[in-house]
Amino acid sequence: MPQPRKKFAQHWLKSEKALHQIVTAASLLPTDRILEIGPGTGNLTRQLLPLVQSLLAVELDRDLCEFLVKKLGQKDNFLLVQGDFLSLDLDAQIALFPAFQNPKKVVANIPYNITGPILEKLLGTISEPAPNPYDLIVLLVQKEVAERLYAKPGSKAFGALSVKVQYLASCELIAHVPASAFHPAPKVDSAIVRLRPQTPEIAAQNPRLLDNLLKMGFSSKRKMLRNNLAGVIEREELTKILENLNLNPQFRAEDLSVTDWVTLSNIINQRNQEPVFASPISPP
Repeated sequence: MPQPRKKFAQHWLKSEKALHQIVTAASLLPTDRILEIGPGTGNLTRQLLPLVQSLLAVELDRDLCEFLVKKLGQKDNFLLVQGDFLSLDLDAQIALFPAFQNPKKVVANIPYNITGPILEKLLGTISEPAPNPYDLIVLLVQKEVAERLYAKPGSKAFGALSVKVQYLASCELIAHVPASAFHPAPKVDSAIVRLRPQTPEIAAQNPRLLDNLLKMGFSSKRKMLRNNLAGVIEREELTKILENLNLNPQFRAEDLSVTDWVTLSNIINQRNQEPVFASPISPP
């Protein structure tokens, strides 16, 4: 078996309990087409293969790809692609393999050092949501990141990432996974999360403005929102808006829900678009 490489942030899940929890969370059907990112030594892959129609795996480490081919052998429902998931044109890579195209579920133990970019590629962004979203995404991620993904407004973990992800998908905690469940054991604990991409309850009229407001609003979590957003809207005007939304003017960024953030963004956007009429010129 290849040795784990630190540069690839490789920590291979060995716990049968955690593997079972991941598989169960995916609610797999015999007709499912699955995408797995970073199969590693194939512990999760081995459990997924008998349950699905097809499994497309993307692995960066060339040595691991050779190991996986030897370990799993030739299987009609398994296709392994060697490359960097973040930069890979996956559709082009599998153009000649129609049985593996358009996977609708993602099930993976992803490298923790690129969790953010992977989430962005899977979900898209507020400005550009994924055009063909997955039905379900089950990921094993660092516990601290997981807490931010499913955090509720008013909690310490609720931040800009929470809003950006929850705008695009519902997120729930499935289970905590201790560091001892991996080889080698990482320095942090992990968690399994399940995301269901969805259309936002209220769409942002100006996604760039919403992104900017989130960046400013969460830039200093100790400050009240009306102070953090002073560069965009006057404090008094924001106070009135918050009061009209039945929100406390002394709220901080983490006190607003995703819907509150979108509503606030849309109100500010509409105000910015209001025409300004010149005062009539008095006759001499």
